[in-house]
Amino acid sequence: MEATNSNWERFQKRVHVVIYGTNTFAGKLFDLILLAVILLSVVLVMLESVKELDAKYHDFLYYSEWIITVFFTIEYILRIISINKPLKYILSFYGIIDLISILPMYLSFFFPQTKILSIVRALRLLRLFRILNLAHFTGQASNLKLALKASQSKIIVFIYFILVISVLLGALMYVIEGPENGFTSIPRSIYWCIVTLTTVGYGDIAPATTIGQIIATLVMILGYGIIAVPTGIVSAELANKTKNTSRKNPCGNCGTEDHRDNAEFCYHCGNEIDN
Repeated sequence: MEATNSNWERFQKRVHVVIYGTNTFAGKLFDLILLAVILLSVVLVMLESVKELDAKYHDFLYYSEWIITVFFTIEYILRIISINKPLKYILSFYGIIDLISILPMYLSFFFPQTKILSIVRALRLLRLFRILNLAHFTGQASNLKLALKASQSKIIVFIYFILVISVLLGALMYVIEGPENGFTSIPRSIYWCIVTLTTVGYGDIAPATTIGQIIATLVMILGYGIIAVPTGIVSAELANKTKNTSRKNPCGNCGTEDHRDNAEFCYHCGNEIDN
């Protein structure tokens, strides 16, 4: 019994080194193969959506996607059994993405249209930064994440203000233009206002009266200013986060340098930092 447990533990350690290890040859090779398979999978899903190619190579595309799905399924299971806290991986961002990337093919037995959702595998390409050990980019991504989180309340208030303005202007345009000019309801008028504010301008609805065109002009001008506000909010927070980050002794394990002043452990690999 002890020998069986020992063999199982050795198997777990070997799998863990291959799947999670980025500093070993086997780990790097596996990561590069995984990246190539993810890219191939995304390309296959896109090609299948082209009717001419699907009609000609349907069987090849179909069976190739299933082979890749089985590969991802085995990888997902191995990731779970090779770590001490599998639930932490399952509920993590990458764990959820890994699960979602394999579910559409199995669900296609019951709902054929769900197979196209396999394109979500493209999100797995985010592992590129970890695979290539791009520590600098990882640090910048961490700063951006913190900046977005710090800007959250300000952006929510801003969006709330925009929604209120859109409702008021939409209702006003409904009264001024009326159904005869395409503004058949207040919700449709609000849709026009949002499209105009964001400077998208589909052109499916357009004001015909002089007053309506004046208001539309003001909305367009207002839209340019509105687009700049969220960018400014996030940029200010990002500059603040960057200012609070300094170059520190690099991590002896992965080489990451962009740590906070009071950091004792590497945010990339968890290794203790020598000050």
